[in-house]
Amino acid sequence: MHHHSDHNDMRREWRRAGRSWAAAFGSDGPFGPKGPFGQDGPFGPRGPFGGGGRGHRRGRMFGHGELRLALLKLLADEPRHGYELIKAIEELTGGDYAPSPGAVYPTLQLLADEGMIEERGDDTPRKAFAATDAGRAELAEKADEVEVLFERLSAHGEREQRGRSPHLWRAMGNLANVLKHRARSGKLDQGTIDEIVDMIDDMAKRIERL
Repeated sequence: MHHHSDHNDMRREWRRAGRSWAAAFGSDGPFGPKGPFGQDGPFGPRGPFGGGGRGHRRGRMFGHGELRLALLKLLADEPRHGYELIKAIEELTGGDYAPSPGAVYPTLQLLADEGMIEERGDDTPRKAFAATDAGRAELAEKADEVEVLFERLSAHGEREQRGRSPHLWRAMGNLANVLKHRARSGKLDQGTIDEIVDMIDDMAKRIERL
């Protein structure tokens, strides 16, 4: 008899677990299509905090000739490789925008052809570039334009940082995706669910204490 009631308890647990996962991942649950982590929710792929939120401003960050000017200014500050220039612009914009190598490398080639920058002879396989005297002279002529451009880029970065912490939302989105994947692949028995719930509760407590 004892065994039978155990069995019923287990069935009840399973039903409850099934309901809770249906509640979470169903159409109106937080991870469902209409929930905050769903397709159109704030943490979903199309939302401002989702992983896909970066590229939509890509085309509008630089007006005509502005990328050329930004790269020239960064190279006047210090010699850098192409990759370092991409990272420098990404940092300026608060991690929201990184120009593509397909835009940066041809612009560097153009600046080199114009004599505004030159390759630095170092032993690394990637080329480091530095601004030439001609490049610095152009920057001096366009000082106002350069200042406005960099103010705009860093203001964008500050706005992004105030509005969100990209790494925090990426991590939250990642957690949601892992849970969704596990639920859909059917690899969630009661023990695993309990363990996940404990981990999340524990994490919440630790964050509260920070």
